[in-house]
Amino acid sequence: MIVVKNLHKHFGGFHAVDGASLTIEKGTITGLIGPNGAGKTTLFNVIAGLLPPTSGRVTMEGRDITGLPPHELFHRGLLRTFQIAHEFASMSCRENLMMVPPRQSGETLWNTWFGRRRIADEERALRAKADEVLEFLTIEHLADQRAGQISGGQKKLLELGRTMMVDARIVFLDEVGAGVNRTLLNTIGEAILRLNAERDYTFVVIEHDMDFIGRICGPVICMAEGHVLAEGTLDEIRANEDVIEAYLGTGLKNRAKIGATA
Repeated sequence: MIVVKNLHKHFGGFHAVDGASLTIEKGTITGLIGPNGAGKTTLFNVIAGLLPPTSGRVTMEGRDITGLPPHELFHRGLLRTFQIAHEFASMSCRENLMMVPPRQSGETLWNTWFGRRRIADEERALRAKADEVLEFLTIEHLADQRAGQISGGQKKLLELGRTMMVDARIVFLDEVGAGVNRTLLNTIGEAILRLNAERDYTFVVIEHDMDFIGRICGPVICMAEGHVLAEGTLDEIRANEDVIEAYLGTGLKNRAKIGATA
C-alpha cells in the first residue's frame, strides 16, 4: 500500500532519515520500533507531508505521493496522529469529532445565509456519526466534556476517533501509548484491532512498549540511525543481533557473548 524507496531527510549535516526503504502492506498493523533518534518520527513526518524529503520516493497504491501536503494526503485517506494529542481544548469531545470532515456546508458564507436547512441536516448527521464513534471507542460518557479536560489516554482515543470521521485508509500512530495507563492502552489496542478487522484500516504504529507491539502488530520494522535495520515478526526482531546492538550497544552484546562462553 505504501512503498518508501531510498528516502532521505537531512537537517544540515544531520541525516535524520538516511536511505530508508520499506513497504507497508494493505490491511496490516505494522510496528515501527527503534532506539531514540532512529528517525522514526521524521520518517512519519515525511510520509505524511509535514516535512519535504531531501531525496527519495513515497508511493501509495502505485501513485507517487512524495512531498504532497497533508491536506491532499488527508483526502487520499492517509492520516497521522501525534505523540502529544492536538485537540481543540475548549470544544467538547463531540465537537472535536464533528470538526473533522472537510467541505462542510457551514464553512461558506453563502450557505450560512441561504442554506441553513442544509447546514442543520448536515450537523445532525455529523452529530450522529460522532456519537457512534464515541460509543465505538467506549468514551461516549465524555461526549459533552471539554477535550482539554480529559486524560492523556482519552485524548489519544479521541485522536483515533478523528480518523473514523472520514474515510481513512492508512493511519500513522506516533507513540499512542506515551503517558497512557495500562487500562486505557488496552482500550486503544482493542480499538485499533477492531478498526483493522471490521473496517479494513491499515496502521503503522511507532511504540516503545514491546508488549503492546506484540499484541497488536504482525510485521515489525526496526530503524536505527535513519535507515531500516531489520524486518520480521517481533520474535525475529528481538533475536536479531543487529537490533540487539542498536538497542544495547556493541559492548553490552560482546559482554553477553563472553558471559555465555565463560
